[in-house]
Parts: sequence; structure tokens; C-alpha cells
Amino acid sequence: MVEIDNDDEHEQRRPLGIVLLGGLYLFFFLLTMSTFGHPFPFMGTIYQGRPAETLVFVDSLICLYLFLGLMKRQNLTWYLLLGYNAFELVNTLTNLLLITPAELEKIVGDKIDPQGIMASNISVMIAILLLSVFIYRQREYFTNRSWYLF
Repeated sequence: MVEIDNDDEHEQRRPLGIVLLGGLYLFFFLLTMSTFGHPFPFMGTIYQGRPAETLVFVDSLICLYLFLGLMKRQNLTWYLLLGYNAFELVNTLTNLLLITPAELEKIVGDKIDPQGIMASNISVMIAILLLSVFIYRQREYFTNRSWYLF
């Protein structure tokens, strides 16, 4: 019979909510990376070429940092998550208000349903808002007070 070392009982396990958030932000990282080379809407303007690639790269780095901060349960990450989500809400609303269906049709090269765009953007904003509420309630799990990930 093999004895099991029970020293691991004293280690604090990562709560399910943090694991799920980590998986979600890893998914966001992969999703953002998959848009590399495509037009990128940012603050009411659709960027193409090198500016779009730069924005995708920066957004990917931010999502990667958030993922790593979640896995390390870094206290600073809690603030950054709420800030990032607030920025994404503002960006989505700005894009919805300033980018016209005609601009989208020119970029896509096909007919765009304005009501569909409105409905999908509003549902994304509601999802981000609900995610932010969930993150806000998980504050006590962010116990790592270090300013650095590594």
C-alpha cells in the first residue's frame, strides 16, 4: 500500500469561479488572436492593415495577462478585469453608435442587417455587464498581493 502525503491539504485550491474565469479569458485570448489580419473596430473606427494588427496584438497581450493574473489570483488583476470590462462596454457602445451599417457593408462586401447588429451588440454588452458583476463578487478569492506575475 502506498502512503499519500497530506501536506497538500494545507494549500488553498483555486475556486471553481476563478478556474471558469481563467478559461473564459483564455478563450478571449484565443478568439482575439484569431482575428489577426482582419478589420478591427475600435472606438467608432474600423481599422485595417498594420493598425488593426497592432490593436489585435495589444488586446491579445491584455487578455493573456488577465488569464495569467487569474491563475495566480493576483489582487491587481481583479481591478484590471473590471477596468478591461468597463472599457469593452464603452468600446462596444461607441462602435454601435458611430459605425454605420453602410461602413460595415463596404468592409464586409455584403448586406448587413442593422437590427441584427444592434441586437448582437446589446447582448454582448449585457453579457459583459453580468460577467463584471460576477467578477466583482469574487473579490475575496484574489489573495495574491504581489504586483508582479512572475
